[in-house]
Amino acid sequence: MIDIQIKGTALVEKACHEAVRDDGAGGTVVFCGTVRNQTQGKEVVRLEFEAYEPMAVREMEKIARTIVDKWGAHHVCMHHRVGSLGVGELAVIIAVSTPHRKAAFEACEYAIDTLKETVPIWKKEVFEDGEVWVAAHP
Repeated sequence: MIDIQIKGTALVEKACHEAVRDDGAGGTVVFCGTVRNQTQGKEVVRLEFEAYEPMAVREMEKIARTIVDKWGAHHVCMHHRVGSLGVGELAVIIAVSTPHRKAAFEACEYAIDTLKETVPIWKKEVFEDGEVWVAAHP
């Protein structure tokens, strides 16, 4: 099962974990990316995320299919927020269940790294004294 969502509402870690639950999986890894309170020594007020949703969903589905093919994942869940997020809020959740733990860790790491490189989601960091768009793809 593959569950891909771009959401304008709060992400729920428990829901993503439950989405990948499988009695045949020996490993489940859940990655939660949160809004931190500072970047490069500057205090972050909030982050703002924008996405080209149809393409973002397609790219996230490609990532999930690769995880199923390469690591034998039973389930993959990827949820990403859009809109304005405060410090401590969840920006992205990736959950993967696989037959073995090592594959689950590798697949989850692949998912977040590839998402940051290929999925058209853009982030603006807002500080008390200004804002900056962060390069979506290094």
